[in-house]
Amino acid sequence: MGLCGILLFAFCSTVIFDIVTRTIGHPWLWLQEVTSTFFIYAIFFGAAAATRRNDHLYLTAIAEGLHGKFRTAVEILTRLVVLGVALSFIVFGYLNFLRGFSSFRMPSLTPIASLYAAIPICGVLVALFTIEQIVNGLRNGFEHTEPSEEPKHAQAIETILVKVERS
Repeated sequence: MGLCGILLFAFCSTVIFDIVTRTIGHPWLWLQEVTSTFFIYAIFFGAAAATRRNDHLYLTAIAEGLHGKFRTAVEILTRLVVLGVALSFIVFGYLNFLRGFSSFRMPSLTPIASLYAAIPICGVLVALFTIEQIVNGLRNGFEHTEPSEEPKHAQAIETILVKVERS
């Protein structure tokens, strides 16, 4: 998650630098390349991190209503689908990465493969996290308690204003 935050911060920073340099009349042309690189890596690493946290690529509606062996079967089936997508990312992302050495980004002439590398990396991470979820689910069960949705105790604004007026 920290890496995702760093990539997002870097993306926002390069966008701001790009705006400033264009506004003052001296644009840094390479900034667009750097910005797109941070954006693409943030997307794919964010997808992997969200998979790890069950916030992404996770179908909960069906599984939450089930219990016991049926829930285990649905949870495993869901994760096998995610694993299939991850393997597709690995295989086809790697093929795309290899083809990317024949195309170059302007103005730096960096191979476009530097962008495509994020796809198989994401696939490997998603596959790893999905296998981890399957193993942990089989060991500990897929049933998990949801945090209570009741808000923490907080004073109403009127109560705070009354206390301020009395002081």
